[in-house]
Parts: sequence; structure tokens; C-alpha cells
Amino acid sequence: MAAPALADCPRGDLDTLFCDEDGDMVADLPADESRWANPDTLIFAYTPVEDPAIYSDIWQPFIDHLEAVTERNVRFFAVQSNSAQVEAMRSGRLHIAGFSTGPTPFAVNLAGAVPFALMGSDDGQFGYTLQVYTHVDSGINELTDLAGKRVAHTSPTSNSGNLAPRALFPELGIVPDEDYEVVYSGSHDQSMLGVVARDYDAAPVASEVVERMAARGLYDEEEVKIIYETDAFPTTSYNYAHNLHPDLVEKIKEAFFTFDFAGTALGDEFEGVEKFIPINYQEHWQVIRTIQAANDVRYTREGLEQE
Repeated sequence: MAAPALADCPRGDLDTLFCDEDGDMVADLPADESRWANPDTLIFAYTPVEDPAIYSDIWQPFIDHLEAVTERNVRFFAVQSNSAQVEAMRSGRLHIAGFSTGPTPFAVNLAGAVPFALMGSDDGQFGYTLQVYTHVDSGINELTDLAGKRVAHTSPTSNSGNLAPRALFPELGIVPDEDYEVVYSGSHDQSMLGVVARDYDAAPVASEVVERMAARGLYDEEEVKIIYETDAFPTTSYNYAHNLHPDLVEKIKEAFFTFDFAGTALGDEFEGVEKFIPINYQEHWQVIRTIQAANDVRYTREGLEQE
């Protein structure tokens, strides 16, 4: 990674590696042009998933398009955890990445990630919900029925899988870790499969992940039921590293915003998604930062390593 900033500068929650002179809450492009990165091979990573090999194939049509537009080689990097993904961008080994909703602020503040796109529909709609699932025969019908139960959260930094439940559930009459036992499953996929297998009594998960699992036949929808659902949150953010050459950044954005999902494996996987739409971190992640503040989240490497 480039050397830390040598002088004090406005940075808000950003790590001391970065500055934020314009106050948009993301790292500025380094003023020193010698620190701009302009690699011949771009490394792209999608958020950690249960089977990275499958997603490497699913993303291939987009990677081909990204290569054509940027005139660079692009390599898909399978990451094993949110913390590993953030560290890869922080160290300069990752140039473009899709970060999950909750870990996005860690990527912004620790790794200099700059969110610029989300998957959405032609009319600009995007997002996912927190859904709480239980087995259809569990006898659990509402959140307060979770008292005394064993509930799977995904990971400490996950928005829908941990932070949002901790921020929202107390007002609904149930307090995680006090009223029910929290068990970290490691992923939304594992939480759902654990509910189906009755290893967990219930689980808060991201609707978009569950929908993709159902589409691939990974569980029987008749075996589970939803007992709670929130309004929509922003979904996975797509980011470039803050120190990429501005000309390269423009090509990366062009590739995202001109990609046609129709008829591709990516379009088939993300049902209802038709294009990438432009977003910014300051506006679109406000609700997530509010939830994380309610959980006393600190955007530090120590906080990230709790994952």
C-alpha cells in the first residue's frame, strides 16, 4: 500500500492512509501522481460466497466485458471472508470489488474503497430486505417467540445478518444475546441451510441471498417460513480502489454502466437485475452507518478482525 499521509488532513472516519478534502466520506485520489495505480492486470473480487468456483463462472461475461472496455486483463479473485477482501484492497492487491452491505464501510474507511455502483432495475430500483426465517414446524410465529432459542447470525460485520437485528430487534421486544442465544454461522447460506436442517431455531438473512439459493434449488421453500421482514437496504456495493488512475476509473465505470445483463449467467443469477446504477457512499449508506453506530461499530482493523 502507498505510504501513509504525511500531513494532517480532513479524513473523518478514514484511516490515516487517506484524506477526504472534499468531505464526501471516501478517500481522495492521492495528490501525488506517482502514487496513482495503473496496472496491466486488474483484480476483481465479489463478496465471499459459499461456492466461489460457481461465481467465477457466473461473473465471466462481465469480466469479458470489463476486459474489452478497459483493454486490460482481468482476473477473478475468490475471497474467503469479508476481512480478507478488505485487507486485499488495503494492501493494493485488489482493484475492483463487490463488498457486502455491512462490510462496505470497513472497505471505505480501511481500504480506500470508493463505492460507485449497485445492481438495480431499469427504473433505478435496488435493495434487499432483512428476513427472519424459521422452520415451518418450529412453532415460532413472531420475533418474541425467539426468546430462549438458538438463532444463527452470519458474522459480526454483516448488516442484515447481525448489525441490523441488534439495532432493530430490541424495539420489537427481543434482544439478541440476552433473550436468545446468538450463534455465528459464517454466511447467509449456512444460516439458511442450518434452519432447514433445524440446527438453528431461526436466522436473520439477506433476502437476495435466499432468493438465489432457492433459484438454485439449495433448499425446499416449503420447509421454512418468514416471521419478520424490514424495508429495503442497499445491496452489494461495487467499488474501485481510490488510487487508481482517473482515466482507468472512467473506463471501469463505463464497463459497469454499459454492461447488458440480459441473456448472461450474471443476469440469470441476479433475478430482477437489469443494470448497474450509479450511487455514492455518503447518501446511499447513511442507513447502514446509522445501524452500525447503534451497535457502537468502529471502523478499525480490530473491528474488522472480529469477523
